[in-house]
Amino acid sequence: MNKPIVSLRAIEPEDLNILYQIENDEELWDVGVTNVPYSRYTLHNYIAQSAGDIYSDRQVRLMIENETREIIGIVDIVNFNPQHLRAEIGIVIQKPWRNKHYATATLDKLVNYAQKVLHLHQLYACIASSNEVSLALFKNCGFQRSAILREWLFDGYQYHDVVLVQKKI
Repeated sequence: MNKPIVSLRAIEPEDLNILYQIENDEELWDVGVTNVPYSRYTLHNYIAQSAGDIYSDRQVRLMIENETREIIGIVDIVNFNPQHLRAEIGIVIQKPWRNKHYATATLDKLVNYAQKVLHLHQLYACIASSNEVSLALFKNCGFQRSAILREWLFDGYQYHDVVLVQKKI
């Protein structure tokens, strides 16, 4: 597999529109913990107030760019626990760039960043058990299934199980 080249960078004020679009994509609400739209004002304040320091914010959000510097998605390191040096990760690749190995390239880069820069011990993700594409992605990037969280996500109609995947780095 030829992985594309990606770069990760901090969020800039100019990213407000793309952040607004991704955060308010209702198709993504069922796979995460958000189920309400965010206003531009709220997202603007988030960008302005974020220190970009995992120890003060307990999270880091990075924009994903491709070889031509187009924003193709967002990757998050959240729920950072400084005592145990672990954090949860989430990734969104926008539709035009899905199934082109950008997610694999991003996860590889993120794991390297988490290990060498943030000095984390472990990363984990919670993935809907029906999301076979994401489960395969994380498995191919060295994450191992460690638990099933029963009826963890609710889509408004029914509950869905989640697979907890982890990687010691």
